[in-house]
Amino acid sequence: MSEERSLLDRHKAVMPSWLALYYDEPLALDRGEGCYVWGSDGEKYLDFFGGILTTMTGHSVPEVVDAINEQAARILHSSTLYLIEPAIELAEKIIELSPVDDARAFFVCSGTEANEAAMLLATTYRRSNQVIALRNSYHGRSFAAVAVTGNRGWSASSLSPVNVSYVQNGYRYRSPFGHLSDSDFIKACADDLRNIIETTTSGDVACMIAEPIQGVGGFATPPDGFFAALKEVLDEYGILLISDEVQTGWGRTGDHFWGIEAHDVRPDIMTFAKGIGNGLALGGVVARADIMDSVHANSISTFGGNPLSTAGALANLNYLLDNDLQTNARKVGEHLFVRLRELAEKHPMIGDVRGKGLMLGVELVVPGGKEPDAGAAGKVMEQARKGGLLIGKGGLYGNVVRMAPPLSLTLEQADDGFEALSRAIAIVSEEAR
Repeated sequence: MSEERSLLDRHKAVMPSWLALYYDEPLALDRGEGCYVWGSDGEKYLDFFGGILTTMTGHSVPEVVDAINEQAARILHSSTLYLIEPAIELAEKIIELSPVDDARAFFVCSGTEANEAAMLLATTYRRSNQVIALRNSYHGRSFAAVAVTGNRGWSASSLSPVNVSYVQNGYRYRSPFGHLSDSDFIKACADDLRNIIETTTSGDVACMIAEPIQGVGGFATPPDGFFAALKEVLDEYGILLISDEVQTGWGRTGDHFWGIEAHDVRPDIMTFAKGIGNGLALGGVVARADIMDSVHANSISTFGGNPLSTAGALANLNYLLDNDLQTNARKVGEHLFVRLRELAEKHPMIGDVRGKGLMLGVELVVPGGKEPDAGAAGKVMEQARKGGLLIGKGGLYGNVVRMAPPLSLTLEQADDGFEALSRAIAIVSEEAR
């Protein structure tokens, strides 16, 4: 029995049935270095998914590993009942980089927890349990986060602690407004938002939560300026904007450090996680001081912002800034995007190529139309793995290949990954004939 098969049997015996695994023969990763990982079977793979957009600077970055080891040798944990120097320093740096005015930061352990905390802040501040979310959205797996997830495949329950109204998103490819020009598309979605507020709410809505680019939703990317138009409507009603930057933060989109900055918008609240920890469990909320301080009950965070995670995250963020990985994400991402668009012209099964920086999606369809082909996406993933490339998938119908490698990806590595993906798509296209 192979080691992976033994692990799979053990996994099935103790883990829930709904815990998803990639591949027909699930893979166990043993180690990583830079943009590469090795399976427990010794196979080497180019990592184009980074643990779901989490391995931001790369695997086993010496500067980050050294910071973690040094902190672990001193003290692992203290809780927020004590002053934590690396957490304070990290908060200072994040606030300086953030697009939120007069900001305060609060650390948690994940993006789910960050979004949960953000909604607690917004509903407390506004004294309302009404929330607006975008269709095709994903914000986490907790009770409130699932409640504002507009994607049936990830929405496990209709029960909810908040009253949610869903509005049109920036997913042009399948939008009823997709045929419009950018400006008319944005206006139509802004008009939809106003209509939803006026017809499905009592008016005193707490917030709208939105991903600048929808991650699990298949990297659905709205036109620049989309959220500026929506923010104008929100401001008319005093509704707060929460920008969910769990997947779009830290320069991943290339042109901007935060995804929302593509729309010239300053959110009231921003959430983050994933890439900042580079694998360490860390997330957080940045909010205006008056919003952050609107909670008048006592609170702590036992694990959020602990010495180990914040020391590692601080080293990770410094490495990203010192090496200008945002510029690298833009340069390498643009190169990949052009090649993917060229690939789409050769294969009718590619319905759309979208994204920004090193956050790129390829939507697969049945040739001749827009019918989603989730089966093709699964097959492309399998073939890419055989070619030494790890990619992800997502989208409302599970038919979008997602690529989000570490931001340290080189042009040569990008071309190697593209060639592996190109071969995989060619094989699947040929088999479908």
